Amino acid sequence: VSSLVISWSITEIIRYSFFGTKELFGSAPSSLLWLRYSSFLVMYPTGISSEVGLIYIALQFIKASEKYCVRMPNKWNYSFDYFYASILVLLVYVPGSPHMYTYMLGQRKKALAKSKTA
Repeated sequence: VSSLVISWSITEIIRYSFFGTKELFGSAPSSLLWLRYSSFLVMYPTGISSEVGLIYIALQFIKASEKYCVRMPNKWNYSFDYFYASILVLLVYVPGSPHMYTYMLGQRKKALAKSKTA
């Protein structure tokens, strides 16, 4: 849990410092720009592995407790199983994580190239 909170916190501090500075002054210092578009290189893998690990660890407790599950019959004629939803989330991480990481690499390249010409 600590690695997740630390990753998210550092990421958000950098992100909001960047956008706040840009909003107040019209631009951000190049060091903050670099940090904004480079910190994900470490923070994404740390955050993603923490999220996946925590979900995986929680699976046995989710299944045993049936917490947040909706069973039929009920007035909505609807069923939901949080255990299987959590597994689905883990499966989405497989293609989703590399896709997001690659997207951020492209954003980084674009933003840092733009800052060199400015």
